[in-house]
Amino acid sequence: MKTQNFGLLYFLMVLGQMVLCNFTDFSPFVMLTLLPAMIICVPLTVTTPFCMILAFVTGLSVDWLSEGIIGLNAASLVPVAIMRKPLIRFFLGEDIITRSDSFSIRKNGIGKISFILLVSLIIFLGIYVFLDGAGTRPAWFNLTRTGVSLACNYILALIVTNILTVEDRK
Repeated sequence: MKTQNFGLLYFLMVLGQMVLCNFTDFSPFVMLTLLPAMIICVPLTVTTPFCMILAFVTGLSVDWLSEGIIGLNAASLVPVAIMRKPLIRFFLGEDIITRSDSFSIRKNGIGKISFILLVSLIIFLGIYVFLDGAGTRPAWFNLTRTGVSLACNYILALIVTNILTVEDRK
């Protein structure tokens, strides 16, 4: 997949995230997000500082155009961008980072990709729920919200990863 195609798909996913934020409010326990999977799928040729800027701009644009609290998605997404390469290095190996190779569910297996996605979702949702509650909600509510959102977002993250990652079809 060319970088131009990735950029267009990324932009469309950001628009999809805005639609999710504006029009899906199932309960106070469920928050749907595509953002952590989108940041994990950024090509490995992109440096971590640029990925952090991309995460900040993406999160801020979603906050500004759909969410009520400015900076909540941005503050939760930047740590995912910081942990992107270490997570890939830990679960997929050092050689994929040094070669700036692509990864996909088909190439690396659903198990390894699932662990990367789950850890990135835990980082994102943990920060998001903690900042959103800001000491005003009880711990059981925050833990329940994190767990239910993690279960729902895992399926979305697999779909996003399958769309955004490069498949080597020759």
